[in-house]
Amino acid sequence: MDMPSPSPLAIAPDLAELARTLFEALRQADHDGTGITRETYGPGETRAMHRVAAIAHEAGLDCVWDTAGNLRVTLPGSDPALPAAATGSHLDSVPQGGNYDGAAGVIAGLLALLHAARLPRGPRTLHLFVMRGEESAWYGRPYLGSSALFGLFDPAWLQLQNLRDPALTLGAAMAREGADVEALAARRRLLDPASLSHFVELHIEQGPVMVARRVPVGLVSGIRGNHRHPQARALGEAAHSGAVPRWLRRDAVLGAADFAMRLDASWRTLLERGEDLVMTFGIFATDPREHAMTRVPGELRFTLEWRSESQATLDAFGELAASEAAEIARERGVRIELGQGVRTPPAAMDPRLLDHARAICTAAAMPHEVLASGAGHDAAIFANAGVPTAMVFVRNEHGSHNPREAMEFEDFLHGAAVLREILLTGAEVVGR
Repeated sequence: MDMPSPSPLAIAPDLAELARTLFEALRQADHDGTGITRETYGPGETRAMHRVAAIAHEAGLDCVWDTAGNLRVTLPGSDPALPAAATGSHLDSVPQGGNYDGAAGVIAGLLALLHAARLPRGPRTLHLFVMRGEESAWYGRPYLGSSALFGLFDPAWLQLQNLRDPALTLGAAMAREGADVEALAARRRLLDPASLSHFVELHIEQGPVMVARRVPVGLVSGIRGNHRHPQARALGEAAHSGAVPRWLRRDAVLGAADFAMRLDASWRTLLERGEDLVMTFGIFATDPREHAMTRVPGELRFTLEWRSESQATLDAFGELAASEAAEIARERGVRIELGQGVRTPPAAMDPRLLDHARAICTAAAMPHEVLASGAGHDAAIFANAGVPTAMVFVRNEHGSHNPREAMEFEDFLHGAAVLREILLTGAEVVGR
């Protein structure tokens, strides 16, 4: 009796075991008692990257560290004139995060290169980029390593303070972990977009859609851009709670609450019109050093961000926020100051690669879903630099940025196999 042929989307058993072992090693190294903490440009991130480099080096792959401290793992092709196919992700985490955010993409990319190394040598070079500092939780800026690749690293970022250790600047942390800060400040491009045929990143889904729809693999249509205001304030006037009537109050809490509810109403209206938008007030607090039950608050600090696949929607919502702030100032005497903003443009995934990924999944009878990414990823930097880009999501229960990330290992293997096929065959689809 003939044995059934292996699925074209199978991962070799020894590579699957390597992935399982590597996930566990990363978890043990950086578990903080609650979750995974691997700080941007911190020793844990560096150790994790060296762990990946050691496996790659032992398998005969080339490993190079660039000016920004990114790791590039390479399987050379026979024709260096051809643009290289690339994959990659990050290894830093948010404080007390999960073990799969970022790491799943790095490990999937490593498996793809190790698989390709067992095949007859192909003409096209393959790269795995292990990029530093994707998370904004530590210095308030995301995509530090990938931005540096394309000459987008702003030297002013070197002065950013660590949000949990203000005595530590980003520049000092980068220098400590081996980055060439002086060279980085020159904003030299480390990677020519034309040198890549395409880029593909695997990531856990950070929302509930794939779990709810019971599909293991997601194919990303686009990545939402965002406008962030990390240091917003509502400024009124402190007063005695029993002595000042409503019509004379300038209550910062009520002003900020009014602002939030106005934007929430506008958000719902935009959704009803078919616009893509999410909005969040992540921090909303009076100063514990001075607030009291009998004090009308004079100041409230908050953060505000909104995200959309549409740049026009991002800009329009910003104009709406400014208009509502002006109205609250007139009606309540409370000034809303959003402060300096951080802007990240949306990124569209390459439609040819998306169609190709769908064909790969369909041919293998792999259940899949096409969806937008609400979270940001390094892939957005590649796409906006002009590199044809694709993303693969893996189903993940309990969301992300928390210790309860619950990616099923079999789902990961499915996603890693889809990523591998896009990496190895996508160049022909995009014609580069």
